Amino acid sequence: MKQRGPKRTVGRRELVDFPEFQLWGVEAKVDTGAYTGAIHCSNIHVETDAAGRQRLHVQLLDPSHPNFDGSPMQFDTFSLRDIRSSNGEVQERYVIRAGIQLFGEVFNTEFSLSDRSDMKYPVLIGRVLLRQARLVVDVARRNLSYKNQPTAR
Repeated sequence: MKQRGPKRTVGRRELVDFPEFQLWGVEAKVDTGAYTGAIHCSNIHVETDAAGRQRLHVQLLDPSHPNFDGSPMQFDTFSLRDIRSSNGEVQERYVIRAGIQLFGEVFNTEFSLSDRSDMKYPVLIGRVLLRQARLVVDVARRNLSYKNQPTAR
C-alpha cells in the first residue's frame, strides 16, 4: 500500500507563487466549491502562427497587482472547456496547466483563465489542487503556506 504524507492545513486565503511566470506572493482564495482553479487574465486570444499552430495569448493579472509587468504570455498547450461560474452560469474558458507553489513545493495543476477583475482575489484554488496537494482548509486561518515554507524567501 502506498504511504501518503500527512495532510497540511491552508487558510481561506493564501499567498501563492507561480515560479514559471515569475509571480510571487499572489493572493489566492481557497474555494472548496470550485472544481478547478482560476487565474485572472485579460486580452485572451488565440493566434495561429505561420506553421499553423495555435497559441493562446494572455496578460496575467492587471496593473493594480504589484508583480504586473504588462508582458503578454503565450501557451502552446491549452484547452477550451465549459466552466460553471459561482453564479451558476456556464462559460467557455481556456484552461492551462501551471505550477503553483505552496509550502515550498510546486504542484502542477489546471487553471481556467478568466477576467476576475470584479473579484477581490486574482487566483482561485479549487478542489482538484486541494486533493492533489493533500490540503485541508481551516477557514479561520490565512497564509499558512507562506508562513510555513521550508526555505526562507
